[in-house]
Amino acid sequence: MSKWAVIYSSVTGNTKMVAEAIAGAAEESDVFRVQEAPKDLSAYDIVAIGYWLRLGQPDPVTLTFLEQVENARVVFFQTHGAEVNSEHAITSFARAGYHLGKGCEILGTFGCQGKINPAMLEKRKNAPADDPHGGAAAIERWKRAASHPDAADLAAAAQIVAKMERKLVMRERYLAKKQKK
Repeated sequence: MSKWAVIYSSVTGNTKMVAEAIAGAAEESDVFRVQEAPKDLSAYDIVAIGYWLRLGQPDPVTLTFLEQVENARVVFFQTHGAEVNSEHAITSFARAGYHLGKGCEILGTFGCQGKINPAMLEKRKNAPADDPHGGAAAIERWKRAASHPDAADLAAAAQIVAKMERKLVMRERYLAKKQKK
């Protein structure tokens, strides 16, 4: 089994819950708030980095941290008020990857809805209907997001550990087989 660094940024507690689920599923892990994460991550086989979304990308503190991550196998996890498979959620993974330092390999991703910061909801409740953060559809999405992450989300987050471990084993087998040829 691999040694995991699980690094997260959280305002409402959503991303912290997911981070703890991932760390709990790993045989060996260390958990850090992004502000307290070590600069040298070379002691870890896998670095899981979690964040909340702001303007369709990781929060500002995480963006700064991502640029310092180099030569690491990375798993991204995120929480947000958007639908899990929405364009907003999916492209935010790409934006996170864009900010990684040199030599990183993205192994996988995990995302789930989460409660939205009450201060943000207050700001958005009077947004016009043509604003992506306003109108009846947005209010319904906020209601759904308010019950997440739930037990199913946390169980799925924990499963990412086994999936990534299996991916690494399968890759090693493939490379060993390829080398024999």
